[in-house]
Amino acid sequence: MKKMRLEPSQLYKSCNIGQLKFDSTKELENIDITVGQERAIEAIKFGIRIQQSGYNVFAMAPSGTGKLTAIRQLVEHEASRQSIPSDWCYVNNFRQPAKPVAIKLMPGQGKYFKQDMEELIEELSVAIPAAFDGDEYRSRAGEIESQSRQREVNELSQLRDKAGNAHIVLVETPTGYAFSPADENNEIISPEQFNKFDKDKQHEIQNVILELQEDLAKLLKNFPSWRKETKRKLQALNREVAQMAVNHSIDDLLEKYAKHEQIFKYLNDVQNDIIEHVRDFMPHSEKLISFMELAHESNPLKRYQVNLMVDFSNVKSAPVIYEDHPNYSNLLGRIDHHAYMGTLVTDFTMIKPGALHKANGGYLVLDARKLLFQPYSWEMLKRTMQAHEIRIESMEQALSLISTSSLEPEPIPLNLKIILMGEPLIYYLLSVYDTEFHNLFKVAADFDESISRENYSHDYARLLATVARSENVRPLSQNAVARVIEHSSRMVGDAEKLLTHLRSIKDLLTESNYWAEDNGHVEITNSDVQQAIDQKTHRLDKIRERLYENIDRGTILIDTEGSVTGQINALSILQLGEFSFGQPSRITATTRLGSGKVVDIEREIELGGAIHSKGVLILSSLIAAKYARKTLFSIAASVVFEQSYGYVEGDSASLAELCAILSSIAQVPLRQDLAVTGSINQLGHVQPIGGVNEKIEGFFDICAKKGLTGTQGVIIPATNTKHLMLRWDVVHAAQSGQFSIYAVSTADEALELLAGMDAGVADEEGKYPLESFNGQVESQLQHFTTIRKELNAKTDR
Repeated sequence: MKKMRLEPSQLYKSCNIGQLKFDSTKELENIDITVGQERAIEAIKFGIRIQQSGYNVFAMAPSGTGKLTAIRQLVEHEASRQSIPSDWCYVNNFRQPAKPVAIKLMPGQGKYFKQDMEELIEELSVAIPAAFDGDEYRSRAGEIESQSRQREVNELSQLRDKAGNAHIVLVETPTGYAFSPADENNEIISPEQFNKFDKDKQHEIQNVILELQEDLAKLLKNFPSWRKETKRKLQALNREVAQMAVNHSIDDLLEKYAKHEQIFKYLNDVQNDIIEHVRDFMPHSEKLISFMELAHESNPLKRYQVNLMVDFSNVKSAPVIYEDHPNYSNLLGRIDHHAYMGTLVTDFTMIKPGALHKANGGYLVLDARKLLFQPYSWEMLKRTMQAHEIRIESMEQALSLISTSSLEPEPIPLNLKIILMGEPLIYYLLSVYDTEFHNLFKVAADFDESISRENYSHDYARLLATVARSENVRPLSQNAVARVIEHSSRMVGDAEKLLTHLRSIKDLLTESNYWAEDNGHVEITNSDVQQAIDQKTHRLDKIRERLYENIDRGTILIDTEGSVTGQINALSILQLGEFSFGQPSRITATTRLGSGKVVDIEREIELGGAIHSKGVLILSSLIAAKYARKTLFSIAASVVFEQSYGYVEGDSASLAELCAILSSIAQVPLRQDLAVTGSINQLGHVQPIGGVNEKIEGFFDICAKKGLTGTQGVIIPATNTKHLMLRWDVVHAAQSGQFSIYAVSTADEALELLAGMDAGVADEEGKYPLESFNGQVESQLQHFTTIRKELNAKTDR
């Protein structure tokens, strides 16, 4: 029999202390946390440095691997080499107020432009009232008004003189003007006196009055046009005075921004608008307010403000923005409203920037999962990237849910790199279901979940030192580092690998630091690390404890000694959050005369997954090909996980199922002090499985509870040997000969261990020795075939 028992040294790969050339991690220098991630780092560098459109980056890594920290470090380093992008601001569009104008400025100039406009309006708020309150203006305005009044007085005087020559008096009444006859002394005569005149005299006076009334009507008809003329003269004077005041203040700005076409044009528009609305600068000015002006009436000078959207005055490199809540408005920006006189109003000063504005000209980092969870954020982001411009609009407008008018800010050109972070599954799903995805994210940065233990042990120690300093925990002793390295291999499930899941490393060091403090240690020791590992397991293992208790009490039937035909101990793994453990399960098989079908009971009742059913089909094909190549496969078999009431998936029990079926066929009992795990292929080769450490420990714990006999053990695939990082109590039991781990490469090797007899090798004719296990199987199958032929012959008669 080939030697298959593993040596204790193969069950656990200890860290070589001699390679750790330090006494404490405080002696080690910091290192980049991206240890061993060269492929991902090169991809990110390529993506952020290439300038062509569409070369944005998707960083693939599970959460907690430290990818955000790594990406930030890389991107910030690259950003430090880039020039500072432009400032952007929105200003009022005096021709179309609903369409604010976007202005691009040199980095840091936006703040000064905003200050200049504030100082200009503040200065004009003083200068304009002062100009209109001056003696010159009062004199000129008074002269215009005086001339206007004097003209009316003169015309009325001429008419009064003309009436007086005809002994008619022009009288002012509350309702206007009237003419009355007078005597020789121009005293108004009473109606009684007028009635004493003869008829001819009365008609003569009445005719004169009618002529005078016609003259008066013509004169009064000229008054409105004269007053309009006066008003135009006053407006021209106001414009002249305002222009002088405004020009004096704005000329310096026009000269300062003469080379900036957009600002120069805007300042000219401001100049004209101020002159047109000069009364807004006058204190206590009274004017009619229209409904459309409500938004500005609380502060009519608000329309001259500058809404600084992006200010890079205090930065020294291109921006790096991480948006933790990437909803629609946080990315694209928004237009706020406020209540005023019973209605919601807005203006260009209430446009708020989004992460795209803040990162424009630099780098934007987003979590893909959070982005996809936000309604319409993903579609909006793609649309914005494709258009290469940031067009602010509310979600309601984008979806055509409302038809009310609102602001339409001028779009701002977009030029930035976007780095999405997410699980590999998200990347592959987007690749399949979103046809636009690869046009926008052409660079994939795939972070590795593990690194080589042999090549990176020293760098890993430096990583632990770096994390210890960043988390403000005690330094680690040499032995503590060795224990963390060993546990890292256990967490990744490979003795030749080290885990790169940064959150798990931080948690382990934080908890170890707690126990170091509790134990009064200056440094974290290996015992503190072990205590942290044990305590975390204890916090999570209630279900495991209850399950193993039920096995020990006989509620769940698992034998750890003796031999039984058609029965075997298989091993599965249960994952409960962050904790996983091995669960022994009893598999039984029955066989009888039949037509060559192997029934998977789990599949029949829909408790078996597709992969498990595939394993059963593979082993049934293996049995037929190995033992019935030239004859009928005259057997019916059924296999089941006993006391299994949940879903069964995976093929790691297919080796155990095969052995149970063959045991039932050959009627050869199998050892119950051994448990089996491993998948099988059609050629009889045993293939590796996952969770090998937890499975071994699970069966060991059951055996330890019932009492170790020295014959108990676990059969595993030989290809899983490199994955072994077993608990110390299991290793010690193996060292003392109380527990064994066997590594097999073929199903025959497993059968030899389980049956305690030679499996047998086929001769040139394909026959197995009768005394061998395979010979017993072959003999029984031939017997079934003979019976079947006899039954078929009787049926044919």
